[in-house]
Amino acid sequence: MRRRIYWLMPDLASARQAMHDLLEAGVESARIHFAAGEGADLADLHEANLWQTSDVVRAARNGLLIGCALGAFVGLLAATLFPLEEDDITWALSTLLALMGGFMGAWSASMIGISIPSQRLQRFAGALAAGQLLLMVDLTRERVRPIEALLASKHPEAHFEGEDALPAF
Repeated sequence: MRRRIYWLMPDLASARQAMHDLLEAGVESARIHFAAGEGADLADLHEANLWQTSDVVRAARNGLLIGCALGAFVGLLAATLFPLEEDDITWALSTLLALMGGFMGAWSASMIGISIPSQRLQRFAGALAAGQLLLMVDLTRERVRPIEALLASKHPEAHFEGEDALPAF
């Protein structure tokens, strides 16, 4: 399981140097993400995308669960109110409706979740608006402490802001 660590960098020069230090330490560039306030220039940095900055994953997971539950409920209700001759067909239909409900729920909720800022990043909104940059690094559990130590020693101007477990999908 991967962990994501958060660091607030005071300026673009510090962020560029931190990215360089992480790459030298063997962190893949695809695992390094930067977020900034509106209109900030993140040239030469790996900018965070919708997966890191929106609530699409959480919304899709919730939509999947709610859609499956509603689909199963409708399937069971239909099986109870309109029983068919073959009992196997009734349960297969209920299962199919649950799966279709899950798919539709995940799809529709993810369309909404793309437009909602990530709840994980809300605590950084003030700092980003003030011109700081947020560094997010996705690491294996074993690499978290060594990379934190590296950033703390090479970037005393930066502030460690914690870590989170990455979403399952």
